[in-house]
Amino acid sequence: MEDDPTTRRRRSSALHTADRWPITPFNRLFAPIYLLAVLALLYRHVTNLLVPATSSPSSFTTTLALLVADLVLAFMWATTQVFRMNPIRRREAVENLNDVVAEEGELPGVDVFICTADPYKEPPLGVVNTALSVMAYDYPRDRLAVYVSDDGGSALTLFAFVEAAKFAARWLPFCERNRVVERNPAVYFGSNRGHPVDGEVEEIKTMYESMKHKVEHVVEAGKVDDQFIDGPKEQEAFGKWSDKFTKHNHPTFIQVLLDSKNDKDVDGHVMPNLIYVSREKSSTSQHHFKAGALNVLLRVSATMTNQPIVLTLDCDMYSNDPATPRRAMCYLCDPKLGPENSAFVQFPQKYHGINENDIYAGEFQRLFQAMPMGADGLCGPHHVGTGCFFRRRAFFGSPSSPVAPEIPEVGPDHVVGGSVRSGSVLELAHRVAECGYENQTSWGSKMGFRYGSMVEDLYTGFHLHCEGWRSIFCYPEQPSFLGDSPISFADVLIQQSRWSVGAFELSMSKKSPLFMGIRKLGWLMGLGYCHFSFWPIWSLPITTYAFLPQLALLNGVSVFPKVSDPWFLLYTFLFLGSYLQDMLEFTTVSNSTFRRWWNEQRIWTVRGLSCFLFGGFDFVLKSLGVSTKGFSLTSKVVDEEQRQRYEKGMFEFGVSSPIFLPMAMAALINLVSFGFGLGRVLTGGWWNVEGLVLQIVLSGFGVLNSVPIYEAMVVRRDPGKFPARGSFAAVVVSVVLCSLASVMFSF
Repeated sequence: MEDDPTTRRRRSSALHTADRWPITPFNRLFAPIYLLAVLALLYRHVTNLLVPATSSPSSFTTTLALLVADLVLAFMWATTQVFRMNPIRRREAVENLNDVVAEEGELPGVDVFICTADPYKEPPLGVVNTALSVMAYDYPRDRLAVYVSDDGGSALTLFAFVEAAKFAARWLPFCERNRVVERNPAVYFGSNRGHPVDGEVEEIKTMYESMKHKVEHVVEAGKVDDQFIDGPKEQEAFGKWSDKFTKHNHPTFIQVLLDSKNDKDVDGHVMPNLIYVSREKSSTSQHHFKAGALNVLLRVSATMTNQPIVLTLDCDMYSNDPATPRRAMCYLCDPKLGPENSAFVQFPQKYHGINENDIYAGEFQRLFQAMPMGADGLCGPHHVGTGCFFRRRAFFGSPSSPVAPEIPEVGPDHVVGGSVRSGSVLELAHRVAECGYENQTSWGSKMGFRYGSMVEDLYTGFHLHCEGWRSIFCYPEQPSFLGDSPISFADVLIQQSRWSVGAFELSMSKKSPLFMGIRKLGWLMGLGYCHFSFWPIWSLPITTYAFLPQLALLNGVSVFPKVSDPWFLLYTFLFLGSYLQDMLEFTTVSNSTFRRWWNEQRIWTVRGLSCFLFGGFDFVLKSLGVSTKGFSLTSKVVDEEQRQRYEKGMFEFGVSSPIFLPMAMAALINLVSFGFGLGRVLTGGWWNVEGLVLQIVLSGFGVLNSVPIYEAMVVRRDPGKFPARGSFAAVVVSVVLCSLASVMFSF
């Protein structure tokens, strides 16, 4: 039956649509079948413990270890099913926005927060390009303010933005007149997409290259020379810096670089506000890392512009679509979604420069794409740290019970009266950026971004959902934001080790999703947050299955059913069912390739043997009060030779690091055990080793996943190869482990 004209007109004017996943019925049908198989497996383990086939201590220990590993796998499988029960894919209709927002001036204002902390690990030119890309949004400029948080308190970063403010006066009108899509100037001038070449383009490109040269020269020199300082205002700004200041000890610096009420571009149109903020830092005060910096920006922006919408961005996550704010407003302004309950609109993290097969699984297609769509069918996706449009009001209590800040000037209802350059506004902005301002206040606990975990994004989103807010996942065809992904394997694993520590801080806290989440959000959403917060415990079953069956195989001990045993079919179903469903979901929902899926599952095992494992150790040490290396930035500086190897699909090891040791050991032990198993097959035939078949197959699977490690250890001679010292350590520790296993299995 066709829709009547009124229904069609209503649909055509909707701000967005929501469609179900086509494979959802299959997932709902498959889940209870797989659950029965999991319960049968656990029953077998318990039976073998209570009524063991042999009385040997090694048999009991092995069965107990496998039971614990499978219990963890069962728990994590259950948390994964949450995202498969009611996933939706939204599509926004930007062209209908004016049906709800009658005039451009009625669009909500947006304060953009960009965070950086180190001019050497996060080059200022890259941060500038990110800022320019959002300043050039297709959005009313007088309703746009960009705040740059420089936690390093570096004059080098300020200089880069002084130059950027000058360049923006030409860049913004150029983008508008020519309807430029790539509004990051480095990307625009570096792409080969047939951009028009005329006098204006060449002139602007020359201006950009001049700015780039100045900024890079200043960073290389480590100081701002007088020759680059233009006029008394700049002299006054840079005169505030002292050689005694460090990134851990310096006063507050706030510099208004562009004022929308007074500054104009070359065409005479207003410019968006651009404000540099470096909060006060002291080695004797807690600064709470990125969450602390964002809370300072919340307060400073409240005193200066106080726009109702806040966009948070990492310094390398530039805008790739000038219509992005309008896409977000299709949800934040939609009366059908209940704006009074919508806390944020989350965009997926996407990256440029990822090699064809994504060897490090840097796209995180499950974490940043599939799972947010799954959560969107419940009460909304988790916050992933960047590319997120927040409603400012959401940081001040629940929808029904607002929390009043200590002074009204930092609250969401404050009306800014003066110019951002007025003395009274700047004085208050400096005061709320002091390192002692939050003492005896609710910042970080009941207001703002929440403290208590190194993954402040997950922690904050969890608390907002528990307070009754919901969120929306916006996943347009064209990526709205593109960022840099590490190409050094060590950087990748260290970054994710840091995430693992933060996840443990949430899962093991008094406000764990396992308790508070399930109580306040219900079983489904609570278990969904459990998946993220208990993410690192994958290391337990992965480590168990990477070593225990292989060591048993080397000693001729069977830990799985024989081929002729009916239980063999259960193990086969559990393995194939899980992997085939995962592959189907990955390749259809994420519209990806088999090669990418293969690399994704490989890196899942690698994480379990590296960053998840080391993140757990770091968390335990931190809980015991033992100092660890703490928070470290991922370098955004790219070596060209590393880039070339990465694009060829070669893993970048290079440095000798303990984080590589477990995966190298697993690769060696799986290779030896697989060779041993094949030898048994060749000499005795399959039926003489039918109790070891699953262990041989598992070892072979481990060998396939370890091919890049073997190449890096034996074949390669480039600087990115596996370090000889690391290979030697892996061999020695593997021999020791095999010797200990031989002793254990002899009992």
